Amino acid sequence: MPDRPASARIVFDEAHGEAWTVRPEVARAIQPAHPADASYARAAELLRAHDLAVAAHADGPLDAAALDGADVLVIAHPSEPAWERVVPGGSPRLSADELDAIEAFVARGGGLIVLGEEEQAKYGNNLDALLGRFGIEIESRAVADWEHHEASPHWIVAELSRPAGGVDLLARVERACFYRATTLRARDGAQVLARTSATASEPHAPLLAVAEHGAGRVVALADSDLFGDDCIDLHDHATLWLNLVHWAAGRAFAAPLAPSPQAVAAKDDLHWRALKREVDALRLQQEPDGSVDLAVHDPAALHARVEAIAAAVTGLAPRFPHQHDYLDAVLADLARWAGDGFGRPDFTAALERFRPDLQRRDGIEHLVLFPMYKQNGPREKSFEALIVEVPWPGWLAELERDRYDNAKFVPVCLVDHTAGYDSDCAVLFPETVSVAGTPANHFGGIFCDREAERFRRTSTRAAAVLRLNLPPDAAALLRSERLSRDAYELWDLIHDRTHSHGDLPFDPFMIRQRMPYWMYALEELRCDLTAFGEAVRLESEGFAFARHVQYAILFDRLFRFPITGPRRRNYDGLGGQLLFGFLHATGRLHWTDNRLTIDWAAVAGGVLELRERVEALYRAGIQRTKLQHWEAAHDLVSAYVPPAAGSRWAAGARDFAETPEPRPYVDEVLDDEFPLSLFYVSLQRKLADRAEAATIAA
Repeated sequence: MPDRPASARIVFDEAHGEAWTVRPEVARAIQPAHPADASYARAAELLRAHDLAVAAHADGPLDAAALDGADVLVIAHPSEPAWERVVPGGSPRLSADELDAIEAFVARGGGLIVLGEEEQAKYGNNLDALLGRFGIEIESRAVADWEHHEASPHWIVAELSRPAGGVDLLARVERACFYRATTLRARDGAQVLARTSATASEPHAPLLAVAEHGAGRVVALADSDLFGDDCIDLHDHATLWLNLVHWAAGRAFAAPLAPSPQAVAAKDDLHWRALKREVDALRLQQEPDGSVDLAVHDPAALHARVEAIAAAVTGLAPRFPHQHDYLDAVLADLARWAGDGFGRPDFTAALERFRPDLQRRDGIEHLVLFPMYKQNGPREKSFEALIVEVPWPGWLAELERDRYDNAKFVPVCLVDHTAGYDSDCAVLFPETVSVAGTPANHFGGIFCDREAERFRRTSTRAAAVLRLNLPPDAAALLRSERLSRDAYELWDLIHDRTHSHGDLPFDPFMIRQRMPYWMYALEELRCDLTAFGEAVRLESEGFAFARHVQYAILFDRLFRFPITGPRRRNYDGLGGQLLFGFLHATGRLHWTDNRLTIDWAAVAGGVLELRERVEALYRAGIQRTKLQHWEAAHDLVSAYVPPAAGSRWAAGARDFAETPEPRPYVDEVLDDEFPLSLFYVSLQRKLADRAEAATIAA
């Protein structure tokens, strides 16, 4: 599996006599007979597999310099050597200056994970003084439970306490065992996530507590063995460990992406500013087909404007040497348009030479100037100018090369743009460009940054309104520009190629075909379900990042697509309605007590089950007439999304004569054949209210 850059840096303190180390060679030196009893190497491996960097602080104080660059600090059971075999060389007690430095680190947004042990006081550390600053105390006990245990009364099976809303640190965690544990005391708003049972020697005592302090987060556990090499793969310990670290590292995921130096320079270029200004002015003079009415606008002034645009393109050309042929063609097409009297523009030559698909290099920039309409935006074919940057990291290039070949796919990010892209348009497609004939079809540009921003905004608001049980890694995705953008790159790569793969009908999906809109809905959903399935496969093969793709598909389909856009044959919205309806009907998600709960252990299986049903519809299509295929598709959707009252396509109402070409029956489709449920109508209103409140506050 390809390597990805780290999203956060986790530092394990090993300079204060810790009984655990992430360094295998040190673990062998501490415990030659059984290194696993001193090793957190497996815990570190899990973090690295999830794109989290791991380092050991092996020497010196835990001061500001040592914590610089860290996102989470882990302190795992420091001890005097009289009680434990420990990493040699340091006292288990933190100095007053170190305590202050760690508290300041947390207050600034750092994460802290502290793991104690039974009979805590005897080990000679002062973890209790550290945690006390955050409302948590480590008591000095040795808990036993003769009814709720595993193999030994001192191996305590915890009772887990899930939060009522917000981030669920126990997502996918059903069982955890604390081995020879002490207990905690939580105050000042600290939240307890795990306790002993009623039959324990210390009944209902906290074993795991978390707290927030300033901008940072703190985790305390009453046992350190559960994440050691011997135990981390038992029960749900590995999942719990990853959840806690992702939550503690929240600050790292919220860090914004800095624009590249070349993007800043291009955006500030005086030629670019002139190009934007002149193109925005020209667009206001154009008719819907791109022409300019010379009876209204002065030809001489128009020629001067076109010359100014050409001069700006010429001035920008040195920034884009790889686009030499394209920019020459732009100038020629622009001059011909002006010379022919400003009629309907024909940029065929420029479009044929615009080949970002041949220049997929990470960070490369392209200048774009075309007369075009905007999908999900203004439909007039007016001139627009863009500077875009291509994210093409090595991990994505490797997956495209080895598994998901898609030569036309080009992810792009907007560096800057003219006013026509102050819209919901998130694509740059050849068919949007004004040409005389059939447009060249060399590339498909997806604005992954724009899609990711809308995803984060809508899904964050929906999760809050619905009190969704959000796993910590999903919460990280919703905070992270990098993770969400990367998720869209991989999602779109697989989705885009799926349109031409699979058990397709003889007339494969094309937006220009005249079909009932639920056919478009099923095709777009089929591609997303395929991308989800591939993400599940990639995760199972060790590419942990692929889970973020699953979250992105699930949340966007459930929370954004159904309530976005007008309710006139909204095929993307219908695909989301179908996914929600299926997962709800099959018990993978629940709407109870005005809270949406997703069964995270089962939801992927539900998505894959729906994928199989859609693919079965496609496979059977080869034996059906077109009308029968459309009707069968309507039946599939209707099983989970009730059709509107008065539908002529509903199973009990349809009465269409068989015909080789049933396109006239498309006129019988209601504009909102599958209206929004009460759930979605309410969600739409609540999200609009929340967005309005946010705008007012801003």
